[in-house]
Amino acid sequence: MTFNFIKWATLLEDRQPKTLALADLPYGRKELAPAISEETIDYHYGKLAKAYVDRYNKGEGDADFNEAGAFLHNILFPQYQPAEGTNTPGGYALSFLLMHYSSFEDFKEKFEKVAMGVQGSGWIYLARNGEIKTIKNHQIKSDIVLLIDWWEHAWALDYQHDKKRYLTNQWKIINWDIINARLSTIG
Repeated sequence: MTFNFIKWATLLEDRQPKTLALADLPYGRKELAPAISEETIDYHYGKLAKAYVDRYNKGEGDADFNEAGAFLHNILFPQYQPAEGTNTPGGYALSFLLMHYSSFEDFKEKFEKVAMGVQGSGWIYLARNGEIKTIKNHQIKSDIVLLIDWWEHAWALDYQHDKKRYLTNQWKIINWDIINARLSTIG
């Protein structure tokens, strides 16, 4: 009897329309500067990322595209923190990188090579298997550990054409505690 109720409730829940929400920023809009300006946060998070959520919830546009856009931005923004010191990985994140790369610098060089090879827009991410992968357009991926937005709206206001400098400054604001938490769920 209990099993049938749970099965029925699960089926009923699956029929309910899903509502998306944009993750709250764990920092103030000005706190990522100069790596990411308040103007870029207002535009990227406050308008573009929010629009994926709003369009999905209103049933407007391509539902899969909007859901994936919301999903990716909900991974991206919480992994940032205000710049502090040298901001290098520690704990499991460092061990993970050293299992797959000869050093943190080696990882960053390989990540940059993949990122700079992207023609147009997309995403670059470190996967749970240690590979550096790309996402064209928007897609939900279950293996993301660390994510960098490579769409123009993420870097153009602050960096104009200098995507390499944008990427260099991303390493200054990655919250390695978040990356450690993501890695701790492997297995």
